[in-house]
Amino acid sequence: MEWLQMKNVDWSEIGIGTVDTLSMLGFSTLFTVLIGLPLGVILFLTSRGQLLANRGFYMVASFIVNVLRSVPFIILMILLIPVTKAIVGTSLGVLGSIPPLVIGAAPFFARLVETSLREVDRGVTEAAQSMGASNWQIVWNVLLPESRSGLIAGITITTVALVSYTAMSGVIGGGGLGDLAIRYGYQRFQTDVMIVTVIILLVLVQILQSLGDRLVLKYSRK
Repeated sequence: MEWLQMKNVDWSEIGIGTVDTLSMLGFSTLFTVLIGLPLGVILFLTSRGQLLANRGFYMVASFIVNVLRSVPFIILMILLIPVTKAIVGTSLGVLGSIPPLVIGAAPFFARLVETSLREVDRGVTEAAQSMGASNWQIVWNVLLPESRSGLIAGITITTVALVSYTAMSGVIGGGGLGDLAIRYGYQRFQTDVMIVTVIILLVLVQILQSLGDRLVLKYSRK
């Protein structure tokens, strides 16, 4: 088979694509956590029976989160082109991929945060309240530490999902390995390029999942 000879693979371009993918993944994961974590905490606190229960606010916030989660990422990227240009000045390349990646992943991560917080024993929260702890102290010193392993698992799941999102961003010129796979592997029928990009993405996912599992195991024992 000709593709086994890797004649079409430009390893320098593969290297650049890998760095671009890692850049998109790193920045989008960072901003996803920075936005999704407080959003998830707010969803939890304003849900029924919680510290800041507010049915109207929760329903509106929950609806927005559900809408953003339900839109397929490729369509979301296209819809957000004007927003992306307004934020970073371009809708192409690594920079142009980060806003839609964050907007697509943050609601997903927020739901994982909300789910993790719901698993915290309610008795621990009530004990903190009885000792006069403020809502902020309960969140910072009780809820987040008690749900740490679940939050790490959520970050891992979100990061792995972002790997596939970065690949899909190549459809509209997002750069990275996804762009190489589409331009060369799909449009030019260069199977060897497609296989190399897929293998690199698979290895990346395995590394991320392994690191996440180790951290979850580490903190679940504490």
